[in-house]
Amino acid sequence: MKTVTTPIIPVQPTYAKIQAPHELHLEAICVFAATGFFLDTDTYWKDTVVLRPACEHQIDDAGYLVSSTPYFEWEYTPDETRNFERTLDQFTTLFETIIAEQTQGQRVILPLSGGLDSRTQAVALQRLGRSVQSYSYQFEGGYPETDIADAIAKICEFPFEAFQIPKGYLWNVIDELAQLNRCESDFTAPRQMAIVNQFKSMGDMFSLGHWGDVLFDDMQVADDLDSYGQIEALKKKLLKKGGLTFAECLWNQWGLAGTFAEYFHERIASLLQAIPITNSANARIRAFKSLYWAPRWTSVNLAVFASVKPISLPYYNNRMCAFICSVPERFLSKRQLQIGYIKRYAPKVAAVTWQDQKPFNLYTYTKNKAPYNVPYRIVNKLQRLGQQVLGTPYIQRNWELQFLGPQNSTALEAVLYHPDLVRWVSWDVIEAMYNGFKHKDGVQHAHAINMLVVLSTFIKSKSV
Repeated sequence: MKTVTTPIIPVQPTYAKIQAPHELHLEAICVFAATGFFLDTDTYWKDTVVLRPACEHQIDDAGYLVSSTPYFEWEYTPDETRNFERTLDQFTTLFETIIAEQTQGQRVILPLSGGLDSRTQAVALQRLGRSVQSYSYQFEGGYPETDIADAIAKICEFPFEAFQIPKGYLWNVIDELAQLNRCESDFTAPRQMAIVNQFKSMGDMFSLGHWGDVLFDDMQVADDLDSYGQIEALKKKLLKKGGLTFAECLWNQWGLAGTFAEYFHERIASLLQAIPITNSANARIRAFKSLYWAPRWTSVNLAVFASVKPISLPYYNNRMCAFICSVPERFLSKRQLQIGYIKRYAPKVAAVTWQDQKPFNLYTYTKNKAPYNVPYRIVNKLQRLGQQVLGTPYIQRNWELQFLGPQNSTALEAVLYHPDLVRWVSWDVIEAMYNGFKHKDGVQHAHAINMLVVLSTFIKSKSV
């Protein structure tokens, strides 16, 4: 017998066996098809589970799960005695302490984006005097995100490399990526796979900013939203474009009982009800996402980074999760703590464009509304139209670079129409999704194509 203790937000999954038939868990696969990740402890197989976060698990010598005992529960117990400045002081101390511990004596590799999470890390690493190699990437024909990252790096005096994600790289790395993420995520989300070999000479370890945007923001719902409203809000957040339709097609083809919509609703309702937060809808939804979304989607592709160098994640730290439970929602909403930290300690970094609020920065982002943003929106629209006229469409998503164009189409069709997939997912379903992607609405059908690529790669490597 051995004890396995899982973090509050696990960086990687830990698997165990349970007493169940060794057969495909078709209901779980339908949820995966709809959302892009497996829910709770689900895997492809009925007799294999992923251990739940924040628990001590007893595993027997044969690898079977015997028991699980939680040691942490998400809660909302805000300390109303502290004002914003005191809360910011506490965040500063905790955040910099965690990063100092994680990076002591290391040459840090820092992926920089146009957002706030890595920008906040950059300020902390600069204040701590760490040796940092920073980098960023952007899509060929897309928004120049590397310009923002480069500007931040220059202010912090970090060496910086800019990369461009090329067309069609996926087909050369798909088998390696499938081994790394175990076919538990789509293959176009981890665009870092395109430049994984460049990481080898950069430094000693990664400092990654994942999950800061969830912990340090509200969930865009009224805090007094009732449980039914929370379930509906979560379903809207979880379901990808076209995901519900695709999952229903699989559910019906496989002859599963009831309807997928009913099954999915009941799963979400049951998991949400088990979270004992009754005084804040935002805190409860954040807890749900941290329990079920972070470990089963966000963490899955961390394996790409970890395949090259050790990784650290300050926002995943157990102390950070506990801290969030005590922060009043009014201080978490709208990214206030991260913005306050950057403005306090690195005003020049705060003055760099915030990509989500472009062309505004951390001092001016509240003006991202009419009439202040109208000139930028007009110019941006004209630039995008100009690209289309010149035959270079504006690229916003990695699947556009990996699935579109003659060479990509040839590689994609070889995966979609692989005999093993066609024996599992009917030709009619595959044709309906692919024809919709090619001839109707690529954005609406891209998720289904992503999932079919994953399912094809999974099934051709398994004996079922």
